[in-house]
Amino acid sequence: MFLVRRVWETKAGEARLAASLVAAMGEEYESVGKRTPSRVYFNNGTVPGDRNRVYMEWTEDVIDSTYRKDIVESPQHARDLYAKLRELTVDNWIEFYELMTPEKMLEAE
Repeated sequence: MFLVRRVWETKAGEARLAASLVAAMGEEYESVGKRTPSRVYFNNGTVPGDRNRVYMEWTEDVIDSTYRKDIVESPQHARDLYAKLRELTVDNWIEFYELMTPEKMLEAE
């Protein structure tokens, strides 16, 4: 199982609005079965850490190509929200982490 995290660096002061768009996108993807429930968090400069950042994370059983034949197309509303999000951001990237599960555990001494 994997944790997938999308990160957006926003223009100054736009993280809260961008996080609202990202959360709505996550709901759209979940409604069509394209993604598991996601968690969205952000820093608009009100807490310690990297400012003007929005994070969305969710889990996937496998990491698979977005170009596979059985892929479900993104909902139109999610694509519309992403177009608005692009206007608020200066960069974005995706990160992948393998989650520790009981079957992956090694003996710890």
